Amino acid sequence: MTISPDHPPPIRRRRRAAVAVAATLAMAGAALPGSPALAVNATHATVVGTNPVDWTPHALDGTVHRILQIGNRVYLAGTFTKVRNAGQSAQLAMPRLVALNATTGRIDTTFRPQVNGAVKALAAAPDGRSLYIGGAFTTVNGTAASRLARIDAATGARVAGFTTPALNNQVNDVRLVGNRLIVGGAFQTVGGVTRRGLAAVNATTGAADASVNLNLAGPRKTTSGVTAPVKVEALDVSADGGRLVFVGNFSTVAGVARHQLAVAGLTSAGATLSGWATDRYQPQCAQSMPSYMRGIDIAPNGTWFAVVTTGAAFAGTLCDTAARFEFGTATGGKQPTWANHTGGDTLLSVAVTGAAVYVGGHQRWLDNPQGRNSAGPGAVSRPGIGAIHPTTGKALPWNPTKDRGVGTAELYATDRGLWMGSDTVTVAGEYHARVAFLPLP
Repeated sequence: MTISPDHPPPIRRRRRAAVAVAATLAMAGAALPGSPALAVNATHATVVGTNPVDWTPHALDGTVHRILQIGNRVYLAGTFTKVRNAGQSAQLAMPRLVALNATTGRIDTTFRPQVNGAVKALAAAPDGRSLYIGGAFTTVNGTAASRLARIDAATGARVAGFTTPALNNQVNDVRLVGNRLIVGGAFQTVGGVTRRGLAAVNATTGAADASVNLNLAGPRKTTSGVTAPVKVEALDVSADGGRLVFVGNFSTVAGVARHQLAVAGLTSAGATLSGWATDRYQPQCAQSMPSYMRGIDIAPNGTWFAVVTTGAAFAGTLCDTAARFEFGTATGGKQPTWANHTGGDTLLSVAVTGAAVYVGGHQRWLDNPQGRNSAGPGAVSRPGIGAIHPTTGKALPWNPTKDRGVGTAELYATDRGLWMGSDTVTVAGEYHARVAFLPLP
């Protein structure tokens, strides 16, 4: 197996501009077979405010795991079953997937897909009128859909002509790159063919795309010897579509050592493992957690990325941290530019906007390398959500606060501000059940 040199440095562009171009083409009805990846987080020139808007709806149970905006609609996905509009008492049975007006927050009752399991992944389709959903479900609108589907953005109806081969376990994350949908999760087969944790399908037809076949292997074990199937927890693609970064419980990729984190180059021919490598996620954290990777996001300029983890506090490790890594040259032995320690609390989500690295989980502190389930010297209180300076790696003064729960599962930046999804109900001392929006000043 030959390891390719890393993809050349991507064109520096604003992620918001990439989204705007894609949206314009989509509204014009143009197909985007050769387009770059649709960016996830928008670029911000400043940090968002700390006072959430009052108009976001409430998810009344479960967790909001993913948020996506298409045009003036925002989609919430997760394990919730009931929602209600802000300022109203009527509860609406709209399980696992709901759309709302991005300006007023009002729930769109015409969007009613029926999904029989958790929705953990969302991506906008290139036509601007539909979206991809992934998760633990096996039916959509009463028809078999094995953990991946494409639905109409206005109604939630299945999009005709998109049928995927069966994935035998949950989808955790997806990214659209040209006419290829990259899929990460806990599945081991796709249509009966071995594809452990990472695969691709044709974005138009849903047919399996054999060009993404990196052979993830070597799942890590607990001290009791329990081994879970290989899985990908999260992935991201650079805005130019040339780099794929993914995290999970694997120890090898394409037959080469890659401990929980790997980088691949993407071309029209498929995915090839990069020579970029780090051994910083090889050490064990909590013995009950063979994999402690939880979230990843590539910076808007495409030159670096941030990773967040769980795992408890262990000196000299990257357990319970946010860390920045540079892409640089495609070599091994990479070390983080900085690491910010919580002192023993989990981080689940990360969003890099240029002005800040937002992190969410059930953490109590940041800047806490000496804390051991306690506030060590220099620790700052940042319950549930915080922001880190992209260059220094130190916590920014920004501190809206939120109740902790299991944690902040989703952070999603748009050109208007920052959305957050979680399993809790209080942000900045106000009632915002499982979803809140912090606008740019």
